Amino acid sequence: MRRSTSLVGPVSLITLYYGLLIVAGGVVVHHFSAYGDLLPFGGIDALLARGADQLKVVSETAPETLPLGADETVRLLLAIVSTVLLMVPVSWVYFITTRDKDVSTSFAQTIMVLPVIVAGIAMIVHGSLALAFSLAGVVAAVRFRFTLDEPAQALYIFGAIAVGLAAGISAVGIATVVSAAFVYLTLALWRIDYGDNLTSPFFAFLTGRGRDDNDL
Repeated sequence: MRRSTSLVGPVSLITLYYGLLIVAGGVVVHHFSAYGDLLPFGGIDALLARGADQLKVVSETAPETLPLGADETVRLLLAIVSTVLLMVPVSWVYFITTRDKDVSTSFAQTIMVLPVIVAGIAMIVHGSLALAFSLAGVVAAVRFRFTLDEPAQALYIFGAIAVGLAAGISAVGIATVVSAAFVYLTLALWRIDYGDNLTSPFFAFLTGRGRDDNDL
């Protein structure tokens, strides 16, 4: 899509999509309030409620079983569904801001699947510092080599990680805010082509650049 094309339609569709997600989330919380422990909400409050007094010394022995019971499994499943739904508009932004010939199908699929994996890892290591360091060591031992076509694609990777991490600790509300902020800010900066013309009166005053500087 060209920058000169109006974004009213896409932004309206994205806003409607987020509105429906929020309404659906509210309905689920209202009608299934009795199963609040299974819903991926309130994770930040739970972490803050623990306090520093509950930190334990990491022992040398690993736990026999992972702290992932039936309730955590259901919560993880709901968190995964939430990450997929929240990454859909992010993928739309990628399609909008990228030229048709430059769209990478594998990258688009990556930003959809990556938060699912991150959410699973976050749920696994949740509450186990020893297991967190163990998984970090395993990931560090494996070297992933890939080249991004554009530096801006790294933002999509970090955005996907943030959404997956927030959902993995049962903070879908924060994941929603991160997803929406990423979508609207990316569209706004892309639409105005922020930083392209540094010879405008404001940027010329801010940076001390003139029209002749762009010709160098």
